[in-house]
Amino acid sequence: MDRRHFVSALAGASALPGLSSVLPPTFAPSAIRRLIDAADVAKSRGVTLLDPNAPEWRGDAASDAAFASDEDFWEPVQRAFDLDRSWINLNNGGCSPAPTHVMDQMIRDLRYSNEIPVIQMWRDLEPRIEIVRRELAREFGCDLEEMAITRNASEGLETLIFGIDLKAGDEVIVSNQNYGRMINAWKQRVAREGIVLKEISVPVPSTSAKEMVDRFAAAITPRTRVIELTHITNLTGQILPVKEIVAMARAKNIDVFVDGAHAFAQFPFTRDDLGVDYYGTSLHKWMLAPIGTGFLYVRKDKIKKIWPLMAQNVGQEGDIRKYEEIGTHPAANHNAITVAIAFHRALGAGRKFARLTYLRDRWAKRLLAEGNGRVKVLTPLDSPWGGGIGFFNVDGMDSSKLGNWLMGQHRVVQTPIGHPEFGGIRITPNVYTTLDEVDRFSELVLRAIKNGIG
Repeated sequence: MDRRHFVSALAGASALPGLSSVLPPTFAPSAIRRLIDAADVAKSRGVTLLDPNAPEWRGDAASDAAFASDEDFWEPVQRAFDLDRSWINLNNGGCSPAPTHVMDQMIRDLRYSNEIPVIQMWRDLEPRIEIVRRELAREFGCDLEEMAITRNASEGLETLIFGIDLKAGDEVIVSNQNYGRMINAWKQRVAREGIVLKEISVPVPSTSAKEMVDRFAAAITPRTRVIELTHITNLTGQILPVKEIVAMARAKNIDVFVDGAHAFAQFPFTRDDLGVDYYGTSLHKWMLAPIGTGFLYVRKDKIKKIWPLMAQNVGQEGDIRKYEEIGTHPAANHNAITVAIAFHRALGAGRKFARLTYLRDRWAKRLLAEGNGRVKVLTPLDSPWGGGIGFFNVDGMDSSKLGNWLMGQHRVVQTPIGHPEFGGIRITPNVYTTLDEVDRFSELVLRAIKNGIG
């Protein structure tokens, strides 16, 4: 693939049929220069970064693994971000910086909107949401009429939580490792309507799908109506067997809401890989879209049964767009999602995931090997049930104090986490993270183990 075809593929698709006035985002001339550099490296290895006829292409495992440690490939990707490198940011699980050209696109649209918002935002920019919808639907493998654009996973999941009809005594099953905001939303329904919330424990780390499925199955009673689970936990990075849990629950006529806040664009999968009817995610983590972007997927025949958070228009009962009726909001943020998707596709979903797990293993396995037996990693390693998120603790050391020492004295950003069943520090590098940064973090933790933190 030559540069011309690569740029053409990366720059996005043509306008939707029937929407000739809806134009895809424009790219500044230098917007993708870093990916062009990466494309040249890939070409020298005999691999093309992107097949424009197959944007969902994920590569193969052997090729992806080979690229995971190829610094000639990842160095220009790292330069696609404008960052303060005096900090080492290992908390991309909260939200990640977006590549510079993604931010440039959003800023251009914000400035354009501000000139005369009622025309240039509503008339010119807002219709581009249909292109965003189409491209996200292609990535997730669903019909575009099943894809709602939201501001984050919380908005999507709370649409489901508050939108399904339940009555007093109906039971909902969640893991006690579900995201706190989701658990709080269910507790509000408990307080207001008398539903029953059952929290189960999921072992960490776990490499047995059957063990995890059995935990949910054991909690089911004839009153169970919903299971809400995380695809990958925001705590330890434990991946759950979503497909198996959905199949088990569907056979019992139980709805399953899946919180994919940390999963989508971290590792490759589609709707049909999971078999889900409902899925919500944020895009400002692993898709590298601007902050305040996400999506909610609802299978077409389920849309009518889920109420929107804000009132729908007449005739929208079966329209996925009813979940986007949130009032005035900037079009620039969600339109820039298409630029982030292009960046993601250019990297290759499989190659990106291989890099993330390579970075995780670089620090996790070093701490295990050199930490004098005091380090415990609660994320499954060398397993399909672990990903780029890693979680560790040090025997005899308070994780909060270690986290404060790392950030306060050494400008290493990470996430100390306390849970009733475990505690530790979550580490989440991203594609812009350098090996030097990962190694610096490892060396500091090993120094703390050896000398203490004072």
